[in-house]
Amino acid sequence: MLRRLILVLLAAAATAAGAWKWADYQLRRPLAIAPATEVLVVGKGENLSSLSARLSADGILSYALPLRLYARFSGRHRIHPGDYRLVPGDTALTLIAKLERGDVIRYSITFPEGWTLAQWRALLAKERLLASFTRELSAADLAVDLGIDAINPEGWFSPNTYFFVAGDSDRDILERAHRRQRDMLEGLWRDRAEGLPYANPYEALIMASLVERETGLAAERPQIAGVLVRRLQIGMRLQTDSTVIYGLGARYAGKLSRAHLAEANDYNTYMIDRLPIAPIGNPGDDALRAALHPAPGDALYFVARGDGSHEFSGTLDAHQRAVRRYQLHRAEGYRSTPGPQKARSP
Repeated sequence: MLRRLILVLLAAAATAAGAWKWADYQLRRPLAIAPATEVLVVGKGENLSSLSARLSADGILSYALPLRLYARFSGRHRIHPGDYRLVPGDTALTLIAKLERGDVIRYSITFPEGWTLAQWRALLAKERLLASFTRELSAADLAVDLGIDAINPEGWFSPNTYFFVAGDSDRDILERAHRRQRDMLEGLWRDRAEGLPYANPYEALIMASLVERETGLAAERPQIAGVLVRRLQIGMRLQTDSTVIYGLGARYAGKLSRAHLAEANDYNTYMIDRLPIAPIGNPGDDALRAALHPAPGDALYFVARGDGSHEFSGTLDAHQRAVRRYQLHRAEGYRSTPGPQKARSP
């Protein structure tokens, strides 16, 4: 009787050892990853037990049982939701480590300097991985939602590349961009040059948006800012085409007419003796710095040369000569903005 019991126990031990060896092998063998399954989406509230069943059904795991048993007896249950990249060589064990670390895929979205809020929102609406919390809000309602003290929140978002994970929202991106722009403006305002014609930081933000839209060359921004600041200081109209274009909105079809320049509104700096009522785009860091540290000089005019740069003049006569040279007799290949930049070598 004792001998039979011993044999039974030995057989059970051998079976258990074999089962453990089999389960260990399944946990360490490479996952069956196909192009359609190389991104694993883990939902909120999902656990290793439910995930193992899904991985088995999708053919990524040969068997769900080893992973379920591992989760049960190891006590490792806490996993983070999100998108995970599966790579060749991944096993159930390396996947568990990723899930516990929250090693999710980080995506990115980039907003160029000078883009308007409408352009930002159109790009956000196309990003399928971002939840839409603000799509139905008007610009004024968006300002209220983000705590921006302006009916038109234009300008209050910092152009940059923003990283996010699946499940983040468009509001998350806009909130981070606003916070960065607000903090940048506050810091630069404290360190601003003396004698600037701004009553408050918001006017500096408006000026930075003009500077951003008037030149695509970073090196020229302080010079552009210098011209516009000097005009404000002497009571001269700013007369920038970019403000007229913004004021026209969807009516702008690519060409300004005399009627456009004569149209009275709060953005047309050919008709008003001050800054426009609000920014005309979202300025980047360099434009903000230029608006608060404009280059000294005596230039009051500038005109596009056609290669993306500008000719600066201190008198109307010199400016008119520059206009005749660069505008009235435009050379082939004339550009008002810089041409494409060559990629830098790594």
